[in-house]
This record gives sequence, structure tokens and C-alpha cells, in this order.
Amino acid sequence: MRKNVVSLALVDPINKKWWLFEATPDIKQQLQDFKTKTNNVYPYLPEGIFITHAHIGHYTGLMEFGREVMATTALKVYVLPKLKSFLEQNGPWSQLVKLNNINIIPLTADQAIDISNNKITAFTVPHRDEFSETAGFKIETSTKKYLFIPDIDKWSKWNKNIIDEVKLVDIAMLDATFYSNTELGNRPIAEVPHPLVTETENLFSKEDRNIKGKIFLIHFNHTNPLLWDNLTQKQVLKNGFNIAKQGDVYHQTNYFKRPLFRVT
Repeated sequence: MRKNVVSLALVDPINKKWWLFEATPDIKQQLQDFKTKTNNVYPYLPEGIFITHAHIGHYTGLMEFGREVMATTALKVYVLPKLKSFLEQNGPWSQLVKLNNINIIPLTADQAIDISNNKITAFTVPHRDEFSETAGFKIETSTKKYLFIPDIDKWSKWNKNIIDEVKLVDIAMLDATFYSNTELGNRPIAEVPHPLVTETENLFSKEDRNIKGKIFLIHFNHTNPLLWDNLTQKQVLKNGFNIAKQGDVYHQTNYFKRPLFRVT
């Protein structure tokens, strides 16, 4: 099965609405996958898209909403202030704004907004912020709390304690770009810092399995053996952590109600 860049869907089964987290380069396939997996009972386009930052895997799918492609009208795009300015002031993204293909909704860090009886809070994390700040999101539904951090430099650089943050939620989807520091043969891995899977495992090694079991590792680089090596996968699972898989559903109630559904 084709492996897509990480994204997440938040679903309101009562009002038949949904929201997408990240506009990835694979967004065309992800929209189609969502339509298929939900039996075409939701609109093809989400009510809005929440974007973490201006790195290629997280926002460039916005191009698909321009007049050369879908030509959407006022599709809501939720971003923090620096990313808002970047999209408004730089082409081709500025054309999406000018033509009203997208309607940028500004977020304020650490201030929650209400989305269909769910609470969404953006917060900043340290990352390579060449063009924008980098956000993570806390998603609070009526039944569960989720943490979504696909990108961060290192847990130690954050002004929050990741162990404490994981304890506050039911499911934490955390950056697992690289498994070890030997994966990139053509350049120093320090040029693209991320918390190694082994570092995250060591950080949580003294926590009980209930805490470690909240963690779902996401955002794998193509060099990460968690994508293809069974022994590595089994070891991570044995250590008490979870490996997110494309199409995972994180919470499902009766009558096909899916408050949170992972697209890829």
C-alpha cells in the first residue's frame, strides 16, 4: 500500500462534517481515501484545514485548491500568525488568498477555539522555523484528549515537559521521523533535527506501560526502519509504544460515529 505523508482527520458524525490536519503533497489521495473509508457520507472537502508549519510535507497540498485544480471557494485554513503572513505575502500561496480559494483563519498560540463541540488548541514547538513558526495541536473531544506533534527539534528544547503533556491526554501522536542518528548517509542528521525514536523510548523508559501506551509514533522518514523492518517494529511494540498505521481509527462509537480518524 502506498505510504502517504502524515495527516489527521477530525470527524463530526452527527453533523456530517470533518476537518483535516496538514495539507500534505499527498492531499489528493488522502481526500479520496477519506471518501472511500467513510463510505462517501461526508463532503469531499473538509470544513477546514489546520496546518502546523511551512515545510514541504505540511502545507504544499494547498496548491490543489487553486484555480488550476479544484478552484475552491473560501476553504478555511487555520494557521498561526507567521504562517498566515507567509501565505499571504508569497506566491503561489498569495494567489489562493487573492482569489478567495482559501480563507485564512488566524490562530493564537495556547488559545482554544471551538469546532463543532470539539476544542482545538494550537501551541508552538521549537523547529527549523525558516518561514513560519511550528505548531502542535491539542484536540479535545467530548470523550478523549489528543496530542498531535508531527515535528519538533528535540523534546529537551521545548518549554514544556513532554512526559507531563502525554499524561494529560489519552493519545499522543509524536514525531518519530528518524529511528537512529545513522540513517542519513549523505548529510549530517543534525541538519534536520528531530527526536530519535530511541531518544523518545529512553525518555519514557521509567514510565509505566499505561503512559507509554498512549504514544503513537508518527511522521516516519523513508529511511526509518519502523516502516519496513519487522524486528525493529516488534521491539518498539515490546517496549510499550504504538506505531501509527495509515488508516488507523483512534476512537469509534456505535453507528459508524468516528470522532477522530487518522487518514495517513
